[in-house]
Amino acid sequence: MTPQPPPYVPGHSLLAGRTAVITAAAGAGIGGATARRFLEEGARIVIGDAHARRLTESAAALAEEFGAANVAGLPCDVTDEQQVDALFALAAERHGGLDVVVNNAGLGGTADLVDMSDEQWSKVLDVTLGGTFRCTRAALRRLKAQNGGGVVVNNASVAGWRAQRGQAHYAAAKAGVMALTRCAALEAADFGVRVNAVAPSLAMHPHLVKVTTPELLAELTEREAFGRSAEPWEIANVIVFLASGYSSYLTGETVSVSSQRA
Repeated sequence: MTPQPPPYVPGHSLLAGRTAVITAAAGAGIGGATARRFLEEGARIVIGDAHARRLTESAAALAEEFGAANVAGLPCDVTDEQQVDALFALAAERHGGLDVVVNNAGLGGTADLVDMSDEQWSKVLDVTLGGTFRCTRAALRRLKAQNGGGVVVNNASVAGWRAQRGQAHYAAAKAGVMALTRCAALEAADFGVRVNAVAPSLAMHPHLVKVTTPELLAELTEREAFGRSAEPWEIANVIVFLASGYSSYLTGETVSVSSQRA
């Protein structure tokens, strides 16, 4: 019998009245699930994504369901500082400020180190680690200017802790996200901002298949104690927790969202 996910958890207004910026939030992955969960928890959102068409479609669908006043979207390539700044400026323009930032943008791929090109290495690092740096910097600048308070949640990965063939660039980037989270948390505590990360193992969505081999996905699924991959919304639930007041004394931490046995 194929393992089934648990019932979807309804919202409880955990983020009522808050404004959140969420990167890589178009589509069926963790970012899209997080955007929906935040709206269900009462937040207003500004979503960015490098894929302009998917972003437009996602923002329109969410606006129709949750109200146009609660949803704004802007194409954003997190490797471009000007586009990052424009995304955060939109949050101020549409909603008057900022409370939560979810840095979800990342790029994967599979290549053994002996075959990996400089371009492959640099691209994954620039999107996954460099993009998280640029967005965290933009977030902290604005949150500090608002007299403090707020939350940043970064998307890391269990790959930042665990060795995996063909994933040297991705694992290095995600380990860097964890280290960036710890250092940023120490600095941000001075003005009352918390910075944490989630580290999912395997959350299945259609776009993952495009950058990962079927053999690797089968291997990763086999490692999961529940016999299935996570649903993206199961990761989003933990992001909601980290963004909410329920985690008020938690900063500089990376929370594993995984059932991997090894």
